Amino acid sequence: MSAGTSLLLFRDTYLDSVVQLSGTRAMREVPGVDWAAVAMATEANLETLEKEGFDPAAWAGAGPGDLFLAVRADSEEARAAAQDAGRDAAFRTREAAATGVAEPDPRSLAEAVARQADSNVAVISVPGDYAALETHQALSAGLDVLLFSDNVSLDDEIALKTRAAQLGRLVMGPGAGTAMLGRTCLGFANVVAPLAERAGAVGIVAAAGTGAQEVAALLDRWGVGVTHVVGLGGRDLGARVGGPMGRLAVRTMAADPATDAILLVSKPPDPEVARTVVAEAGDTPLVAALIGMDEPLGGAAVQAPTLEAGALAVLGVLGRDAPDPAAGLRAQVDAAIADLDPRRTLVRGLYSGGTLCYESLVVLADALGPVWSNTPLDEALAVPAPPSSHVCLDLGEEEYTQGRPHPMIDPEARLEHLREQGADPEVAAIVLDVVLGHGAHPDPAGELAAECARIVADGGRVVVYVLGTERDPQGLDAQRRAFRDAGCVVTETAARAALAAAAIARRDPALAELVPIGQAR
Repeated sequence: MSAGTSLLLFRDTYLDSVVQLSGTRAMREVPGVDWAAVAMATEANLETLEKEGFDPAAWAGAGPGDLFLAVRADSEEARAAAQDAGRDAAFRTREAAATGVAEPDPRSLAEAVARQADSNVAVISVPGDYAALETHQALSAGLDVLLFSDNVSLDDEIALKTRAAQLGRLVMGPGAGTAMLGRTCLGFANVVAPLAERAGAVGIVAAAGTGAQEVAALLDRWGVGVTHVVGLGGRDLGARVGGPMGRLAVRTMAADPATDAILLVSKPPDPEVARTVVAEAGDTPLVAALIGMDEPLGGAAVQAPTLEAGALAVLGVLGRDAPDPAAGLRAQVDAAIADLDPRRTLVRGLYSGGTLCYESLVVLADALGPVWSNTPLDEALAVPAPPSSHVCLDLGEEEYTQGRPHPMIDPEARLEHLREQGADPEVAAIVLDVVLGHGAHPDPAGELAAECARIVADGGRVVVYVLGTERDPQGLDAQRRAFRDAGCVVTETAARAALAAAAIARRDPALAELVPIGQAR
């Protein structure tokens, strides 16, 4: 094995991806560790190991059903400590669950259902090659499914959703990272207030994970209740899949007496599919927040081009007074522009949420012109970008997460990009989204704020949007306060963060107060 590396292999051992990421984070926090990962021995992960300098002989014969703990560190003591930390974090949940229980963990979905016969939802997070089979088994057991797994083929998704629709069951996903059914949070989710403490209640149907979290958090902060959040997966409203789960979710929420209105969230869907989904609402008011979609849907639905606009439109539908999401922002932007070096004219977005990155691209393109990205609005604007360009990156995409945790869970990847962009003398504003809630890092501000403060001290500017609620484990106000204390511009919505960054880059504070789409000129 290469000097400085060590690898432990656990045959026939599967851990949920979130648990894997928890173990990875624990290993990387050990002093002296250069790189570490807890992951399944899939082909892609083994390729990553080889690129990181590990000897393939260490995993000879390993396959997707095997787990590895790999670490590269500057000493044998650091490697041993990291493996102990990773093993403890990765297996802690399993061991805690087994304490005082005579029988071992179930080895199959059927065995799990047999032990807990009143189950009604299965959360499936296995490698994509096996996800379809497990989902079919869950449907056969009479369960709705949150399919957290990605890398599920389009043909498999169509087959699963066709069958689920016939059974009257939901398949949320693939790649569905968030849901809230009743008061139960699944995946990455934010804690909203009980309906009894809110005026009006909204059901959210979303083909966009962080988009669902954003509107749920905004509605909660603005005094509106949330009954359910159903994540569809990003392809459900496309032409080939055809929206079967979108139709079922909207129809189900329309029949729910506790739901006063429905909010549909998506990147631009197929227009005809979207119309069939919206039609399922019947007499229940529906707002469609279709980010960047220009074509009108028609009918009775209220259409909005951003997540902020969608949440505000719901308040209008419910007869509630709408807050001003730009309140106090101009003063922050004025202060940020003062003494800003005239050479600094560029915006760089470093996002953990894919939907928030997409919305930022739409808003910034409207305000500044072309913006390059790894998830561009136009393939001609795919990174690498030419010099002196505006750039927004979705750091949750696969090319940035292979062999390392998602940036919502571990801020380390963003810290590297923050340092790089903060050192660029042409960058006027860096935009960060910080996602709170279950599944997210316990204190993202504690990891990111110090580097933000250094960038501000060196003459750059950082604009931060914190997505969350005060009931989230991290605490919304505490996280916001930490970033303000670091000298950051802190905004009320994700769309406002993009506008504030554009306003700083153009030295035009009025931009921060405009409607995010259509007036940012």
